[in-house]
Amino acid sequence: MLDEMSKLIREQHMLSPGTTVLCAVSGGADSICLLHALYHLRPQLGFHLAAAHYNHNLRGEESLGDAAFVEQFISLCCGSCRLSDGSLLPAVPLYTGSGDVAGEAQRRGTGLEETARSMRYDFLRQAAREAGAEVIATAHTAGDNVETILFHLARGAGLRGLSGIQPVGNGLIRPLLTTSRPEIEQYLAYYGLPYREDRSNYDTTYTRNRIRYQVIPVLEELCPGFVRRLGATADYLRSDEDYLDQQARKLLEPAVLREGGPALPAAILAQAPKPLAVRAVGQLIGRLNGGRQDCSAVHLEGVLALCRSSSPSAQMDLPYGLTARRVYQDLLLTKSDPAPLPEDTPLPLPGCLQIGDWQITCREEPYTGQPQGPYEFWLDRAQVPSLTLRPRRTGDRLRLPGRPEKSMKKWFIDEKIPAHRRDSLPLLLLPDGQVAAAAALGPHAPLLPQPGAPAWHITLSASGQDTG
Repeated sequence: MLDEMSKLIREQHMLSPGTTVLCAVSGGADSICLLHALYHLRPQLGFHLAAAHYNHNLRGEESLGDAAFVEQFISLCCGSCRLSDGSLLPAVPLYTGSGDVAGEAQRRGTGLEETARSMRYDFLRQAAREAGAEVIATAHTAGDNVETILFHLARGAGLRGLSGIQPVGNGLIRPLLTTSRPEIEQYLAYYGLPYREDRSNYDTTYTRNRIRYQVIPVLEELCPGFVRRLGATADYLRSDEDYLDQQARKLLEPAVLREGGPALPAAILAQAPKPLAVRAVGQLIGRLNGGRQDCSAVHLEGVLALCRSSSPSAQMDLPYGLTARRVYQDLLLTKSDPAPLPEDTPLPLPGCLQIGDWQITCREEPYTGQPQGPYEFWLDRAQVPSLTLRPRRTGDRLRLPGRPEKSMKKWFIDEKIPAHRRDSLPLLLLPDGQVAAAAALGPHAPLLPQPGAPAWHITLSASGQDTG
């Protein structure tokens, strides 16, 4: 078993010499086996080892007993040891934590299992930082992998779901992923190692336990070696998935950051083969969501349909508070809509104002011929006694320098200002209601100052907006 474990560690580049690994230890058979095996592999592979235990406080005295057992096991079985060359390996340090999982689940409105997993991994990542650990080792086994694959298969899944548990990813390593439960039990018996039994692991009201104790034994009886062969199949599928992911990433090379999210010519995804296009959509979602791409096929294919649509301003909502939009020829993903603007807000002349997502500054200075832009411009002070800000209204008109006068609606369409942004762009108005300037367009031509004349120098900037 140690040879198989060492082989997987090397093949997957899980640990390099000098690396510190934090081993998650519940006290059950799998995690005790993992900790003990890593402890004995330290001299051979040259890494450093720490351990962590999290008490979910879900089983009363049993949970307290688990914590006490893990502490005693590490004290007795994972102490310092001297190598044949006389060097001394330190004892394994233990990091402990606990939380009120049941209370937190009620507060969040999530299931116990989901909440426990979230709180446990939050603790493990904090413990890893304290220990200086680069990776966290968890005791997922070949059996866990098969349960996951069958569970995904039953619910419906693509290659990613049928690839099972990843051996390496997101700062986690799983050195026992090719090790079966009988092998673990033989290892524990050989070394005479104790472990704790969690009675909930045998409760077949849980879907995974029913797969473990009712489905897998039947498949193993029908096809001896089923667990190992399915694990090998998942490995092949994982290689295919990795290759397709790499090809999908190439589709996203032209993507740029705009309005706080990735933007890409829609035609790139519309013309790509569907297996690559839907993966690329998932990767775009991951860029806004901390790497999480686990959207349903309905959402992924819906974004692809946006790319193929003839509508220049279609949109759809996605999980995690995201929105996908067609902005003329581009696909744009954003976190949320821009903040709406209040009506009729006076702009201090001179001064600074925060309104919606916008910060607007006005300085008094002579105009020296600088170029007028859509977010930075100069207005003739003699013609502008005061300014008021508000969003667009029907009837608003503007004449940009060197161009004919048009309605704001026409300007926004001609300049391809995305429809979802138009009501959040501030207009600056004179006392008589004439538009003096508009964000993303620029100043009204009749109000431009002559070189040397006193002027208002106005700058607009907004969080998440491209104002370059």
